[in-house]
Amino acid sequence: MVSSLGRITLYLLEKPNSLKEKRRVVKSLKDRVRARFNVSICEADDQDLWHRATLGIALVCSDRKQAQTMSDKIIKFIREAKKVEIIDHDFIIENH
Repeated sequence: MVSSLGRITLYLLEKPNSLKEKRRVVKSLKDRVRARFNVSICEADDQDLWHRATLGIALVCSDRKQAQTMSDKIIKFIREAKKVEIIDHDFIIENH
């Protein structure tokens, strides 16, 4: 069994005018990632900033290659989202 923990820092391109608008954009993205990849995802940091969000992602796979492939697909999926830009990302893959 292999687990992968990721951190993705995002910049919101549409410049929300409130935290409520930011939460709507981030929630929509989280819901789409969760539905598409069946991973655990949450807003882990930057909750009080209007134009930035940091997501935490956790997934479990049967082998390292599958974990790396899933992590790469998640990054690609988020990069293709029109309302956000990835500032930074990091995934740690560990064998158990």
